[in-house]
Amino acid sequence: MSLIELSHIAKHYTMGDQTVKALDDVSLSIAANEFIGFIGASGSGKSTMMNILGCLDSPTLGEYYLNGTDVAQLPESRLAEIRNKEIGFIFQSFNLLPRASALQNVMQPLIYRGFSLATRKTLAIEALEKVGLDTRANHLPNELSGGQRQRVAIARALVTRPSILLADEPTGNLDSQTTKDIMALFDQLHKEGQTIIMVTHEPEIAAHCLRTVTMKDGKVLRDQHA
Repeated sequence: MSLIELSHIAKHYTMGDQTVKALDDVSLSIAANEFIGFIGASGSGKSTMMNILGCLDSPTLGEYYLNGTDVAQLPESRLAEIRNKEIGFIFQSFNLLPRASALQNVMQPLIYRGFSLATRKTLAIEALEKVGLDTRANHLPNELSGGQRQRVAIARALVTRPSILLADEPTGNLDSQTTKDIMALFDQLHKEGQTIIMVTHEPEIAAHCLRTVTMKDGKVLRDQHA
């Protein structure tokens, strides 16, 4: 069974007397341990797709099965639970708490799991070790480089051991060498079995993905396996 199954997904927005079809009848299957990139121009639907896949938004029409559960029409309370358990988010802007240490930032998603403080610390340090930043655990974000901040964000996404890592333009704020380092980390995580879904407009980033889905006008234009 697929990890993700999208069936005839549509997302419509009403703007004045017009209906905008941000997603238009998209059907896709994504297996566990895929490294898949969604690419396309601005307005192609890739960000809307990311929001649907991340349970940040619900489709207007269609079915979305994640690990066998139809999440398309679930109430917000259940979606929040699924986001916390199943999905690790990585954003271009890092989204770290500025007054919290790297360790505290990584521990944050575990608060809602009911773990003890000692367990949260242990899991967070393990996640920081995985991204090579355990020696910077007590540093604040403004004491870290851009690449280190993104590694903290990746550790925070990994700490709940999610089914999927969702990365939205994860290297958009990084220089070219740091971008190479972060993409090497994604490659390693994929080799270790992590399912990764990435949104990017950069061809050199998409080249790391073993499958690329090109979006245009809310539809899948191409679905290519490397």
